[in-house]
Formats: sequence, C-alpha cells, structure tokens
Amino acid sequence: MRKTTNLTLCVFLASTLVGTASAQKPAAVDQNSADAAQQAEHHTSPSASAATVDHEIDAIIKREHEEIATIRRYSPIIETYIQDTTADKKKGVVPVHDHYFLGQAELSKGIVDDPMVNRKRKEHDAINPISHLSGMFTTSYVPEGFLQMVFIDRSGFDRQHYKFRYVGEEPLGDVRCLIFNVEPLPKSGNGRFRGRIWVEDQDYSIVRFTGVYFPIVGANGFNLHFDSWRWNVQPGLWLPAYVFSRESDLNVPRGHHVRFRSQTRLWGYSLKDAGRLEEFSELTIESPDAVQDQTVRDRSPIEAQRAWRQQAEKNVLEGLQRTGLLAPQGETDKALEKVVNNLVEANDLSFDPELHCRVMLTDTLEMFAVGHTIVLSRGLLDVLPDEPSLATMLAQELADIMVTQATLDQWGFNDATRVTVAEAMIRFSFKDTPEQIRLASQKALELLKNSPYKDKLASAGLFLKQLDLDSKALPALVNPHLGNRVYLAAQLMALAPKPDATNLEQIPALPIGSRVHLDPWNDQVEWMSGEHGPLLWVGEQVPFEITPYMPHLTRYGSTNAPKPAANSDTSN
Repeated sequence: MRKTTNLTLCVFLASTLVGTASAQKPAAVDQNSADAAQQAEHHTSPSASAATVDHEIDAIIKREHEEIATIRRYSPIIETYIQDTTADKKKGVVPVHDHYFLGQAELSKGIVDDPMVNRKRKEHDAINPISHLSGMFTTSYVPEGFLQMVFIDRSGFDRQHYKFRYVGEEPLGDVRCLIFNVEPLPKSGNGRFRGRIWVEDQDYSIVRFTGVYFPIVGANGFNLHFDSWRWNVQPGLWLPAYVFSRESDLNVPRGHHVRFRSQTRLWGYSLKDAGRLEEFSELTIESPDAVQDQTVRDRSPIEAQRAWRQQAEKNVLEGLQRTGLLAPQGETDKALEKVVNNLVEANDLSFDPELHCRVMLTDTLEMFAVGHTIVLSRGLLDVLPDEPSLATMLAQELADIMVTQATLDQWGFNDATRVTVAEAMIRFSFKDTPEQIRLASQKALELLKNSPYKDKLASAGLFLKQLDLDSKALPALVNPHLGNRVYLAAQLMALAPKPDATNLEQIPALPIGSRVHLDPWNDQVEWMSGEHGPLLWVGEQVPFEITPYMPHLTRYGSTNAPKPAANSDTSN
C-alpha cells in the first residue's frame, strides 16, 4: 500500500469514525414498529408477536448502554496487527507488508492509547498532531480507528438513530443468539453503525457485531468493514476481546486501493495499577518463646550469588506478568516443559534450579531466556506446525541458558522491575548479541541431534525456510521487542524441501491464531483442542497470515467451556 493511501486512511479514521448525535425523529419509532411487526411471524421466541420483538429491541438498547458504561471502566492491553495484501495468481491474496501496534487503552477517556512500542514518538506527537496521525504505526495506520471497532455506537445507539430488523437465531458456540440487522436512520449523523448484531438470549448483551461505520464523510473519506467479538469474562459481563477487519479491494479517492487484513486483541482487563508500590498488609512477629537456633547459617558467597540471580529472575517474571506481557503460570507452560525435559533427559543434562517455561502474550515471533526460564511468544506458538518445530525453538533458548549465562544482576532489586504498563517495553530487554546467538545455535543443534526429534527435523527446517521467505514482507511480525528473533539455522534448513504453496500435503507454518487461546480477563493461555484438518485448496496454505477468528463462545462458569488439549503434541 502506498503511503498516500495510508495517510488518507489515518485522517479519515481519526476524524470520522466517532459518531455524533442528532435531533430525535418520532417517525423513526414508527418505522421500527413496522419492521418489528413485519418480522414477528418469523420470530422463534416463546411469544411470536411484534410486542415481543419491540420488547427485545428495547432490552438490547438498554443493555448496550450499560455495557458501554462498564467497558469505559477498564484499561486493557490493546494489540493491533495489520497486513497489507495483494492479489497473487497462484495463492490468491498474500501479504506484502505489515504494521504492529501495542498499547494500553484508556477507555474511560474515550479512545486514547498509551503506546508501549514507538513510545518515543509520544512527546513529538503532542506537538505535531499530523505526526500523531501518521506515525503511531511504522507507516500511517491509526490504532484509535481499530480500537473504535470495539463499540457499535458510543453516543447514539437508540431508536432515534437506528432501525432494527429481526433476522433469526444462531448459536455461537454454546450461546444461543438472536440476530438483528441494524441500519442508521436518514440524517442520524456521521459515523453510525450499519451491519448485523448477535445478542445472547438471557441478558440481551450484544456478543458479536459485523458491519461498517456509515455514511462516508468528505471527498477523501472511506470506511472499513469489521467483525467484533465480546467474551463473557465474569458473570453478566461481556467485554471486547477480538476484532477482525478486512478490505479486499476498496476503491478510495485519487485512484488508490486499500487491501489489508487486521486483527485487534484486547486482554489484561483485570490488571491492577502496574508500578504502584504495594502497602504492607501484614506484620508477623515471632513468639518470644520460640526456640532460637544459635548456629550461624550465612550463605557462602557462591550460594548468595545464586540466590541473587534467582531473586532477579523472579522479579523480572513478576514485572512482566504485572504489566500484562506475560501469561500467568498454567497448563500451557507444563506442556512446553515436557518438550524441554525431552531435550534435557536425552542429553543427560541437569539444572539447579529447575528449568521452566512461560508464554509472552504478544503476536510478534520472539523468544528469550530469563535465568532458568524460557519464554516463547504466543504468536510464535500459534504458527509452529508441529512438535519438532516447537522443540527447535525451545532448544535454542535451552542452549542460550547453557552457553551465554546472561547476567541478571541489575534486576535483583525489586523496585527495578516495578514499572508501569507503558514503560515495560523500554525498561526490559533480553536480546542476545549476534555472537551469543551463534554459540547458542551451535549448541542447540547438538541437543537436537541427541533428542527424540533428531529424525523429524526436516519439518523444523521447512518452517525456518518459510519464515525466511516471508520475513521481508512481514518485518513487524518477525522483529522482536523484548527478546530474540527466530534463528534461521542453515543446517536445519538444508534438511527441508523448498516451500511449495501448491502442495496441499506441505504445511510449513500455520496462520496467526492457530494454537493458543487467550483469556482476555485473567491472561491465561491454553492450547486450542480443535483439529486443523487437511487443506482443500492452495488458498488455504496461509503461513503467518491473518485469518478470520471464530471463537467458541461460552457463558462464564459453563462446564462446556473449551478445555486445553490433552497433550503438548502440536502436529496436525
């Protein structure tokens, strides 16, 4: 996409996606009643009458106003990843460039982001608003425009601005939903929603909506289609979690075309005030009658140094989790640790303290080690095609722990890791030097050749070849922010065939979002248990690409909530 197109997009998103209220029009109520009466005969609720439909519309409007007020109380992490696309004769639509944004959404102030990457732009943006519009991403997309898509209409979702038409019913996962088409009334204002809503049938909360903001404003304006999902994260509470947006060939003024796909994820709703010092809440005083052991038990200097490193590791992991960058410990970590143990036992290794694994919550493909803890990003786990490829990533960081012995001394003081959410990307860095990466890669190959995966490394080589092939078009995805990028081991790549987009038996890498389910409330991650199945045509081989996301909705506390996979096997 050319820069002039992006600039047009950013100006429009920043200026026209916010709805404005207009005067009330009594005729709109009559139109809604007529629409309700027309559709009543098709209604499958217990009372198939126009009055029933009218009641449901009123309940939906009331509930959405309550939801908007509730949503504004939160400041979740917001991540938007965009791929500009073009048509390809063999593969259909393919990405040609990408953009990445990570920040904290201050929903109480409307649509305001506190950037966690490219934060140095913030002071300049305050002086130059045009730079703010064109500089938040690596080119010219504006994250506020995509964040706007978590709302249907923040200022005028009512009968005076919209007409509603009942369509039918459809289950979204385990949640039974009523479906309505929503259309802005004439002269109801700019930036109104036009599309379809899915409403759960108990509290009448809107759980999904697809459409576009309308009408288009100005000679250079245009709008983007989107599919927005909310998840039931607490009793009676549905919060925005995911937005997919796509335009295949949107004609815009001056002869330009917009072709892109994007996904926006929100999580960290239950984050506390990161960086705030905790108050003392308890003071324990030993009983004066306690038996006193007079033996001096000071640690030796070597023991003290080890304890200091362990404390530093703990401080870093707590700081990353507190700021919403690291998932809490869970079953996914244990699955990764099983693969690490396969490498450790096969090579007759031992570690004290024990090795652990954690999951970084971002889309970027990166990995790093903190002390004796290996960290892989959610995005990297999502696209790995099988367990040997996963073992290759873990072997690289296991070797890093063995070879580089990176110092953590600066993190031994607890206050050094007590940072705000927005400061995290500046304060933390775990990138190795090129020489450290080279030495770790040599050791990783030794570990793999002595492991249960030694005869299956061609698939890992194929993954690396595909990553190398796509890395020029997807720099925002492959370039890390905290850790190391995936190392392209030449010896492994030599074992693999050339990636062939026409070969349906070959799956070098998976699309984004294929493996890991992220809970937007508590940041827990789980393996998805669904099967990927065989590919049916060449257009379904979409490594590293953004695709539509169709979550299995459940009600909070439901026994039918999706469970993690029974084992760590990530093969297809």
